[in-house]
Amino acid sequence: MQSLEEKVVNTIRFLAVDMIEKARSGHPGLPMGGAAMAYALWSRCLKHCPGAPDWPDRDRFVLSAGHGSALLYALLHLFGYDLSLDDLKQFRQWGSKTPGHPEYGHTPGVETTTGPLGQGFANAVGMALAEARLAAEFNRPGFKVVDHYTYIYAGDGCMMEGVSAEAASLAGHLKLGKLICLYDDNNITIDGSTDICFTEDVGRRFEAYGWQVLKVEDGNDIAAVAGALARAKEDKRPSLIIVRTEIGFGSPNKQGSAEAHGAPLGPEESRLAKEFLQWPADRTFYVPDDVREHFEKLKNELTRAKEEWDLLMARYRDSYPEPAARFDSWLSGEIDKALAGDPDLWHFEKPMATRSASGQVMQVLARYLPNMMGGSADLNASTKTYLKGLGDFQADNRRGNNINFGVREHAMGAILSGIALHGGFRCFGSTFFVFLDYMKPAVRLAALMGLPVVYVFTHDSIAVGEDGPTHQPVEQLAHLRAIPNLHVFRPADGRETAAAWLHALRRKSGPTALILSRQDLPQLPGTGEEALKGGYILSPETGSKLDFILMASGSETALALEAQSHLQEKGIGVRVVSMPCLELFLEQSQAYRDLVLPPAVAARLAVEAALPAGWERFTGGPDRVIGISGFGASAPGKVVLEKMGITVENIVRRAEKILNR
Repeated sequence: MQSLEEKVVNTIRFLAVDMIEKARSGHPGLPMGGAAMAYALWSRCLKHCPGAPDWPDRDRFVLSAGHGSALLYALLHLFGYDLSLDDLKQFRQWGSKTPGHPEYGHTPGVETTTGPLGQGFANAVGMALAEARLAAEFNRPGFKVVDHYTYIYAGDGCMMEGVSAEAASLAGHLKLGKLICLYDDNNITIDGSTDICFTEDVGRRFEAYGWQVLKVEDGNDIAAVAGALARAKEDKRPSLIIVRTEIGFGSPNKQGSAEAHGAPLGPEESRLAKEFLQWPADRTFYVPDDVREHFEKLKNELTRAKEEWDLLMARYRDSYPEPAARFDSWLSGEIDKALAGDPDLWHFEKPMATRSASGQVMQVLARYLPNMMGGSADLNASTKTYLKGLGDFQADNRRGNNINFGVREHAMGAILSGIALHGGFRCFGSTFFVFLDYMKPAVRLAALMGLPVVYVFTHDSIAVGEDGPTHQPVEQLAHLRAIPNLHVFRPADGRETAAAWLHALRRKSGPTALILSRQDLPQLPGTGEEALKGGYILSPETGSKLDFILMASGSETALALEAQSHLQEKGIGVRVVSMPCLELFLEQSQAYRDLVLPPAVAARLAVEAALPAGWERFTGGPDRVIGISGFGASAPGKVVLEKMGITVENIVRRAEKILNR
């Protein structure tokens, strides 16, 4: 006779198995092996409210091993989230609420998009960091209005990925004690036993990072897992709980093997697994009545916990109205409308690198956004992103807004996503543009999730100069522009940089990347808020005749203006269009785009010190772009630009060739 808890765990297992069998696609091994430990967490520790999945003080659960999504969907359904049995039956189908890997904003209760291993782990570090900062800002004696944990479910693959190592190292340094990871240690990957490539002592590695490490020898022992979770919560360090499981538990022929990882068990093996675990072999998507009643009781208890917090928050508002108002403001994500009208935001006179202009702008922004938080990958002196007077977030100072990420670009990107997912902050991160390569997976996922993260990439072209081709970005701009839902701003001067920041902060539906120069650039006449349209007429043609359109972004915009002057001296009507953000320009109305780039004027040329990709949709062909088709070289920046043809003379020559003059 099965106990109620055994029936509950088997319900979770076989809902997952049935989802995967019906879809004929998925990963049954993790849900079968990890169902008991996941249930222990969700039923004994996790503070959440199915009726209010966006409750600010809920615990966060991150399934870093996102291929085990069927496990998460089974839990969400049973706990009463807005996920029906019919939704489970549509697992991995077009338009369903149960996609192959968990997707943030798509399924109620899913905290982050996971699947690329290790990303969720690093997201969770960002969530725990955000909780600590909010708690330090808003909690008062007797009023712990911010008091929640972040839990990770990770597998062997997550432990192998470098992004997890980077994030775990930083979490240990910061002593994020409300971060707890359940490590499903089943010793199996797609290619077989982990012995073929992964024989390190993970526990000792995490101890070296500064984590508490606990072990549970039997992943089906619910009491043991719950006990380990309780001990983890008592420690001020982040905790790793290593739980020994059997992948595909209950499958007579596939348990403990790679065969259970990434393919359905098959009808016969599913039947055998159900018989082995004393489950009705002829039933699919079966939830016994007593199991359903059990989860209804758990849901009611969780709802009461949320109601108690609501009462606490109401008393907090009465006792501390000013902090309560700021709490609401921080969580809203809104920015003060007065910011755009502050003259300090737009005041630039002398030539200045746009990285320095950005640094100047950020100090203005911080006056309006006390919840602006971020940092650099050990490059504050170069990226100019340090928020003066706002302190460093450290283990002994939870009130700081500057995060020292260290040389950990990949973790930085994923941690920023975690901060944004948690809520309460407008976050940013910075590094040299060429090092986008280290963090691109996190940038892509932020765009997929629609997170309003700001990336500050400096040293934006071959003008970096002496550091040579290893530090001179060429193809990175095209890489970013190829990512859907990412806005890429390459401003030409200080005022365009201010506009880029203003757009990034106003945008709530996706991330924005600022691509900034190392070298000084002149402040150009006519720049400003027009840049918020992504592209605009910076310098119109003289007279009534328009013969030619010059387009440019960033540092090359000044060159285009010089070339315009030379061409107009020869009687050619030339318009210069500044295009700091191609994506934003494409979002404008067709009428506006035709006004800026009249279709009747086919003679066009774009100039940008980067791979000449993407401009052809505006110029009419790839041969009408002056760009960089190879790597750079080590020499003074002006010399490299000249040798690579990024000059006024070359622009004039190419324009005349297009005009056949």
